[in-house]
Amino acid sequence: MIKTMLPQTEMGSPVAVAPVTPSAVRMFLQAKSSGRMADGAFASLMVVCALSIFAIVILIVSVLVSHSQLSIKAFGWHFFSTRTWDPVSGDFGALPFIYGTVLSSLLAVLMAVPLALATSIFLLDICPKFLQAPISFLTELLAAIPSVVYGLWGVFVLVPIIRDQAGPVLEKYLGWTGLFVEPNFGVNMFAASVILAIMIFPVISSISRDVMRAVPVHQREAVLALGATRWEMLRIGVLRNARMGIIGSVILGLGRALGETIAVTMVIGNHAAIMKNLFAPGYTLASVIANEFSEATGDLYLSALIEIGLALFLVTIIVNAIARLLVWAVVRDNAGSAH
Repeated sequence: MIKTMLPQTEMGSPVAVAPVTPSAVRMFLQAKSSGRMADGAFASLMVVCALSIFAIVILIVSVLVSHSQLSIKAFGWHFFSTRTWDPVSGDFGALPFIYGTVLSSLLAVLMAVPLALATSIFLLDICPKFLQAPISFLTELLAAIPSVVYGLWGVFVLVPIIRDQAGPVLEKYLGWTGLFVEPNFGVNMFAASVILAIMIFPVISSISRDVMRAVPVHQREAVLALGATRWEMLRIGVLRNARMGIIGSVILGLGRALGETIAVTMVIGNHAAIMKNLFAPGYTLASVIANEFSEATGDLYLSALIEIGLALFLVTIIVNAIARLLVWAVVRDNAGSAH
């Protein structure tokens, strides 16, 4: 029972007040062992949640490895160096898909990085304050658009532009390189690269901006105090100190480009061939799985597609891990120098 102070009347005699009984919740919290029990239960729950991430990754890898054993035993390492993909005869090689994945992703990075860095620098040091929020919002909005929407936009807008407007210009001025040669039907490797560049642009831009913002202010002020211009300050005081983090953001964008599926499948043409011409249709590791998995009838055919998924999973994990380490290293070093 909780003791309560009794109020006094005007004559000085106390007024009787009924004792207050504590609630069950308060009695539980006042128990000596309740705090330790709650802390222990919460800590155990957090450990289980953290370990479940490792369990999920291990489960995915184990399933992919077990279901691709038939292809691994049949083709070995030659699976990744053979360009033949013939489900009828049971001859499978992933080299055209590796070529299409690497080429489209690298072209996308080459197109997206200059625009992303320019946007980040503009928002960080040049953009007027009343424009910072709208531009930042629109940049992040691009990352939230579903992949299939990008694919539809590519089919109805980008493909006709590449086929009728951009294609003839590129062929006229760059046709001598062999990269832009007729026939050009609009659905090709170049269209897939443009779609990927648009999709990875917000990833590279937002992470680069965060990394550059983490550069200590005194480094900027030191460069300006030496008589440098704003561009020299950005180049020497900001970009040079944030270069590893920027590289990490680029690798993160590359990781997304490597695994992108639906939008690429809708505009790349889906033809297993290795060609120099960017106007020719192509194939990627992700798009071949999306296109042919439901049609795979034989066990070897299905196992070959799962092995492609295993290779794509491992490459994506490695690329993203390297990128995260680079970004973390830059942010940690800049935070330490700021203190």
